Amino acid sequence: MSGAVGCGGGYGAGAGFALIVVLFILLIIVGAAWVY
Repeated sequence: MSGAVGCGGGYGAGAGFALIVVLFILLIIVGAAWVY
């Protein structure tokens, strides 16, 4: 699992990782907006 970041066939893992990253970024944005 060395080339999981690149589009090397592991679409499921890549999509899941991207989804987690997007949710984490949205959580940070919502948290910052809430604090601000």
